[in-house]
Amino acid sequence: MTYVPKNYKNLLGSKEETEKGIKAVKEMFQQNLSAQLALLRVTAPMVVLTGTGINDDLNSIERPVRFPIKGMNEQNAEVVHSLAKWKRLKLGEMGVQPGRGLYTDMNALRPDEDLDNLHSIYVDQWDWEKVIRKEDRNLEFLKKTVRRIYEAIKVTENKLFVEYPQLQPLLPDDIMFISAEELLQRYPGMTAREREDAIVKEYKAVFIMGIGCKLSDGTIHDGRAADYDDWSTPNEEGFNGLNGDIMLWNPVLERAFEVSSMGIRVDETAMKVQLAERGQEWKADLMFHKKLLNGELPYTIGGGIGQSRLCMYLLRKAHIGEIQCSIWPDEMRAECAAGGIDLV
Repeated sequence: MTYVPKNYKNLLGSKEETEKGIKAVKEMFQQNLSAQLALLRVTAPMVVLTGTGINDDLNSIERPVRFPIKGMNEQNAEVVHSLAKWKRLKLGEMGVQPGRGLYTDMNALRPDEDLDNLHSIYVDQWDWEKVIRKEDRNLEFLKKTVRRIYEAIKVTENKLFVEYPQLQPLLPDDIMFISAEELLQRYPGMTAREREDAIVKEYKAVFIMGIGCKLSDGTIHDGRAADYDDWSTPNEEGFNGLNGDIMLWNPVLERAFEVSSMGIRVDETAMKVQLAERGQEWKADLMFHKKLLNGELPYTIGGGIGQSRLCMYLLRKAHIGEIQCSIWPDEMRAECAAGGIDLV
């Protein structure tokens, strides 16, 4: 469903200025992110082999784009959904030491996405991953990393304001932290989406923790795969989960707006627990999972930060199609055109 804000206006005035704004955001933010987290940029794949366990299967129901390779005896490959597990393999291969990491431009296809203002079949992210020590697998380290990413976003917003005075900074000084369980208790009777809107509207920037773990009412806040983020390990604040989503209040769309999903990655114990909870024990025989369970991969923290999403937020756009080239239904294009939303 398309949401068209009343009296929507492109604050940058033209497609040309929008393209310049997109370039400015991407260049500034990746420099800020790299500096905050000590990350090296690397080249990443667009496809991986089927059956290795490397591809991110998201909620385990989304279909990847899959095809046979003529030059490899028709072996199947698939377009990545994200690089959540590939990055960990790469860090191990490179022998990167704790405190340093990598980031890359990730381009994915997700044909099962429900198309709307925020969702496209084309996904572009800064996928990042950092090696940590086993003792860093705790809530305080997670929060520290979130604050660094949030600072990179704020610095980008302020620099953008210098070049485009019409883009007034909106982000608060600090980001608020709350668990999915605490959110459930705070807003009983609301759906997960309604809870997000309520808390983010109040605080403007929120990190919701424990995405994927079972809540006290038997539900989960949102789906999360069993084999990369750690959403099952109890922590010192009394709830499960060493992961979460960075959410900002979007005044154009008047809703909570996710810009990043991230977390401390599973160790051997969390992997076993989470595969069992999802009924996916069979994955333990896949290449990636074997390496992790055998202790052959480094402990890491990582995530993805939506490139088009962040540009959309900082440039005050109403639709992700104003940022990226993708495929949209004819009726959506017509609705957008009637509301002054100029899709690429």
